[in-house]
Amino acid sequence: MYSKQNHSFDLPAKVTIFPLKIMKSVVDIIAVKRDGEELTTEDIDQWVKLLTEGQITEAQLGAWLMACYLRGLNSRETADLTKSMTFTGDVMSWPVSWRPIIVDKHSTGGVGDKVSLVLAPALAACGRKVPMISGRGLGITGGTLDKLESIPGFRVALTAAEIMEALDTIGCVIAGQTGKIAPADKVF
Repeated sequence: MYSKQNHSFDLPAKVTIFPLKIMKSVVDIIAVKRDGEELTTEDIDQWVKLLTEGQITEAQLGAWLMACYLRGLNSRETADLTKSMTFTGDVMSWPVSWRPIIVDKHSTGGVGDKVSLVLAPALAACGRKVPMISGRGLGITGGTLDKLESIPGFRVALTAAEIMEALDTIGCVIAGQTGKIAPADKVF
């Protein structure tokens, strides 16, 4: 029994102390990759969280991206980064009945959009569901969304409910990311 100035309590027979998880600073995370070392899952989760919260400067992001480009990311780091970015916002989910028929068409970008604009409706005509969240142009070529918006009346800013409705009725949709779907992607 411990007593001091009318305060008393029994000390437990055994005290378990849990180690504190010390998070790396932004500069330390950049240095890990700059030095060719492997980022931990926690490093990547912390980086993406701080980035989406606006706590990483453009210069720091540029330094980290350059380090990742020059040193590379292994398969686990790439998967961790993808997963962490995916879960920064709302994640769409599809009905169980769509599992055998939902397909993905993904592109890293390029000139022409020759595949997306033809393949998505063709797959839908064959009974598939093709949800596509597309991006803006990064250069003079313009992205898929930029090109689609040049069509009078074509709207790419759809809500999650509108995306689901288009998939249910038409079978395919090409929409822009919302402020709530993968906000980390927009920052990157």
